[in-house]
Amino acid sequence: MNQATFTRFDESTRDDWALIDAHFQRYQNDASRRVLEHLLRLKGDTHGYPVDRYEHCLQTATRALAAGADEETVVCALLHDIGDDLAPANHAEIAAAILEPFIDPLNVWMIRHHELFQGYHYRTFYGLDPHAREAYREHPAYARTVRFCDEWDQCSFDPDYPTRPLEDFIPMVERVMSRPPFGETTSVEDTP
Repeated sequence: MNQATFTRFDESTRDDWALIDAHFQRYQNDASRRVLEHLLRLKGDTHGYPVDRYEHCLQTATRALAAGADEETVVCALLHDIGDDLAPANHAEIAAAILEPFIDPLNVWMIRHHELFQGYHYRTFYGLDPHAREAYREHPAYARTVRFCDEWDQCSFDPDYPTRPLEDFIPMVERVMSRPPFGETTSVEDTP
């Protein structure tokens, strides 16, 4: 049997869910490849910036790695703008949602809020408050988000920066995204 036989969940069996779980596990184990393919879609799209979105992501990750950031934070730096292709106005939320099952909640918060924090450097040009991030000063992820934006993200538009290639980051992405989602390790087969 390759597919479940139910047409409604309330008619499903343990065998149906064991089959579905096996398919899910294979699909989940391939998530890093699909995410990296999506990152490649940012090549060539500059949105008017000096480098394309792909180069910007690589540059941000390169800067984080050079600064001694832990592997998870480097992966966050690499994938922080992954949502640009689908929804530029909400790209931070998309990136955070993709990584949320695999990373520390403080890093999820950092990615989710990086656009607002980044605005410190340009919101004034839109007639907006560049200090809007100050409303979050007491949040436990405030300092890491400021560092991410100020030291790595906002300065990663330099066409001459010695950016590391994607291949240097692939093993990191694979390790982070191969973690059990939300720390859970159970499957249908593991339960009585």
